[in-house]
Amino acid sequence: MMWCIYIYIYIYMCVTFYFRNMAPLKLYSVSDSPPTLAVRLALKALDISYLLVNIDFTAGEHLTDDYANKNPQKEVPCIDDEGFLLSESIVILQYLADKYSKTDDLYPKEPVKRALVNHRLAFNLSTYYRYISEYVMAPIFFAYERTPQGLKKVNIGLSVLNMILERQGTKFAAADHVTIADFGLVSATLCLEAIGFGLDPFPLVSQWYSKFKKDFPELWAEVEPGMKEIQEFNKNPPDLSKLNHPLHPTKKQQI
Repeated sequence: MMWCIYIYIYIYMCVTFYFRNMAPLKLYSVSDSPPTLAVRLALKALDISYLLVNIDFTAGEHLTDDYANKNPQKEVPCIDDEGFLLSESIVILQYLADKYSKTDDLYPKEPVKRALVNHRLAFNLSTYYRYISEYVMAPIFFAYERTPQGLKKVNIGLSVLNMILERQGTKFAAADHVTIADFGLVSATLCLEAIGFGLDPFPLVSQWYSKFKKDFPELWAEVEPGMKEIQEFNKNPPDLSKLNHPLHPTKKQQI
């Protein structure tokens, strides 16, 4: 019988060694990137251990051929889950919830509930974060200006979200509990907080955003530093004049 015990111990040691030496999930990140912050919220909510790999945006590290091998779009976020490379924050959120969540609260499996979450994710990408990013982020980092038209778009996005929350009557974006839909929307909204943009004209958006921060302080703590970085960059934009960006015009350095 002793040989059985030895075999059991050997198998146990091999399995333990394997799991201890498995490469952790890697998140390629820019610290103040709202899509990356949305993924970090999911990783925190799901209690997933991961290795944070900071990409030097100002040096154009994301534009290198080496990074393109990980993400041909040359954008963040991107994850490497044991050799499985995946980009696009929405898809990453869906993947993480499907693979790692022990319940379906964050990403329901029931078709109607899942459709609501998917709608909010798509709305954030197509409208809400798009308008906010154009108004807040683009003028900080590139040669764009904040314009009345840009402000109008932001107000449209906020108005739509306010109407969604009113019509739906739930505490959060797609349900009475937090889902992955909230992660993208919160990460977009914090950009507005960073530039002192008031949400008072949109009371349900303001209530939802405040409730998220109050009810989930551990999640908010994960992304608040990113919001504060945007806040500082809004006051003192970084010098990206040497960045040869393929899409966005860079600002000339002030002499």
